[in-house]
Amino acid sequence: MNINELEKMKNEGVEHLPSLERRAFLRAGLAITGLYMGGTILSLTSARDAQGAVGSMPTSSKYPYKPHYSMVMRQNLCVDCELCMEACVRTNHVPSYGWRTTILERTRTIGPDQKETIFMPVLCNQCNEPPCVRVCPTVATYKDRTTGIVVMENRKCIGCKTCMAACPYNARYFNEEVRAVDKCNFCLDTRLSKGMKDTACVEACPAHVRIFGDLSDPNSEVYKLVHQPETTVWVLRPETGALPNVFYMNVVLDI
Repeated sequence: MNINELEKMKNEGVEHLPSLERRAFLRAGLAITGLYMGGTILSLTSARDAQGAVGSMPTSSKYPYKPHYSMVMRQNLCVDCELCMEACVRTNHVPSYGWRTTILERTRTIGPDQKETIFMPVLCNQCNEPPCVRVCPTVATYKDRTTGIVVMENRKCIGCKTCMAACPYNARYFNEEVRAVDKCNFCLDTRLSKGMKDTACVEACPAHVRIFGDLSDPNSEVYKLVHQPETTVWVLRPETGALPNVFYMNVVLDI
């Protein structure tokens, strides 16, 4: 067994997803994001009971990473201004054919001659058990042992794109310039490692849709939002067992 195989055994992940699952994100993802998108969701009054989709919610002192970075999307606040996407492109040098974060859109009929357009921001879900990590043959993608962020090491990537096929969220692309797969890493190298508190997309959002922080810190906003009693919180594609660290919710708007 070589060093790559030993490293691979230490990485977290799940077995290969069926090929149909790999190809179906944009179709099935929209159908599974919640009642607001007209599909099946993990719906709960408190994320503490979300054992099946996000794993056991431990006490703040027992999270596997410190900080345990997570993001909460207050989905119904999104107006599709795309400032988050523009900030990500500038900060992380994303080429025109790639993306680290995007916004999906769906229009549905809610009554006679009435339609509603819903916007859903998506990005790498920084899974606790990432399928992409499990399938990578060279350990080019792995979970950072301090933060749990799923990162890419370009020099190890051989461009096989297996991780792209395994990702339940279609959140990876092949960067032709560096000849390696690229993805969101919560701005780990471009901002967090330089002492900045938020990701570029969070800082750029004028509607405060995205909330970023340490899920293991009871004083953080992400912790308070996810553990808020009587609030419906959901994750994308819980059936994959990937245990994502990106959560979705809607907030009550004052009229």
